[in-house]
Amino acid sequence: MFDNKMIVEDSLKATADGFSIEARLPYYRGLGLSMIEDVGVSVDGEPVPREAVTLSLRGRTWTLDEMETEYGDRWNFGEKAVVGVKVPGGLAPGEHRIGLSERMRVSYLPFVPTAKDEKVLTLAE
Repeated sequence: MFDNKMIVEDSLKATADGFSIEARLPYYRGLGLSMIEDVGVSVDGEPVPREAVTLSLRGRTWTLDEMETEYGDRWNFGEKAVVGVKVPGGLAPGEHRIGLSERMRVSYLPFVPTAKDEKVLTLAE
């Protein structure tokens, strides 16, 4: 797996209701969105609630609950998705340690792998 390539460098951006990062799927074949069981985010060591996270690909956005039943779309290997995070009051400018985990259901594995990446990213003022 390509865990250390999940978070795209220099992709931290402020949004109207929080922040976003760009992320890659570390599984070499890509997966249907319903096979991605969870996308976890932490900021400076604090986990973000699941309901505050969205994933956007090719102009479409899903909550993590909506992804569970999305059978017609997939996240391809190397493709950059935007992970949106709602944070009341936004995120302060400066450096932040961003953690990302992706739990995937892979048909031929007898377990559900969780890939993790963590990087220090800077939010511009």
